[in-house]
Amino acid sequence: MTNTNRPPIVAYGPLYPYLAQGLERRFTVHTVAADADLTALPTAVRNARALVSFGSVGASAAIMDALPRLELIALFSVGYDQVDIDHARQKRIRVTNTPDVLTDDVADLAVGLLYATIRNIAANDRMVRSGAWARGEKTALSGRVTGRRIGILGLGRIGHAIARRLEPVAGDILYHNRRAATDTAYRYVADPIDFARQSDAIIVATSGGPEAAKLIDATMLDALGPDGVIVNISRGSVIDEDALVVALAEGRIAGAGLDVFAAEPHVPQALLAMDQVVLQPHQGSATVHSRAAMADLVLANLHAHFAGEALVTPVV
Repeated sequence: MTNTNRPPIVAYGPLYPYLAQGLERRFTVHTVAADADLTALPTAVRNARALVSFGSVGASAAIMDALPRLELIALFSVGYDQVDIDHARQKRIRVTNTPDVLTDDVADLAVGLLYATIRNIAANDRMVRSGAWARGEKTALSGRVTGRRIGILGLGRIGHAIARRLEPVAGDILYHNRRAATDTAYRYVADPIDFARQSDAIIVATSGGPEAAKLIDATMLDALGPDGVIVNISRGSVIDEDALVVALAEGRIAGAGLDVFAAEPHVPQALLAMDQVVLQPHQGSATVHSRAAMADLVLANLHAHFAGEALVTPVV
């Protein structure tokens, strides 16, 4: 295959190796660091027709403007809150993401974090490894998951998958969205504070973006209460992280299971010492199966675009 049959694309920021290899086989790939000086890109890079990036890197207006021939942004994620969608529309740049293929794995981790937080699994693991158990130290009794009122913040694809997994054990499943869903029998609570007050545990599965920034604030955490726990597999920005640290430190909520953070990969130092907190390095979709399926979907969208076919999973 000659270079004329290998459209130039930009790999923006680090990519999953399987995806990077797939791109190299089909395209002329120019790697651009997420913090690169966009005013100094070589001409070959500026001629790129597509950009591929993780959802956490996304695509700003600046990178779109730096690539005047850009036609497509193909995201290796479901979330697209780090993409300037309005700017993409103005420039007639298509945007794709990778929904559905990671739903089950993210939902599995959410449920795992719920159990790990309520049953003190991580803290007890550390106790055994440190030798404290062998020395005769006693663990504190944990809470229980069975019978709890589980609140799902964001009843989309992933929220539904989480709810289905918890149906056999939950005492009640309720949810809060901007508006009631039409395809579910789960109980809708319109007011977020009332939603938190009625929940024993909240699992955050909403999309990110400016409209969801710090949606869970000190008032909502206080409504959840001193026996409540919160799990976040969405975006770190959805929770007011400073308020969360204070609520945990003061015992105003019982615990948290967190896969995402406001300034990843940086985690508030205070959380590291808290036994009632379970921490993960953004692992929601980090299974071999999901990452391969996500990469294949990115490649399928790129192939469709350059073949003049309908995009598989368009956002814009």
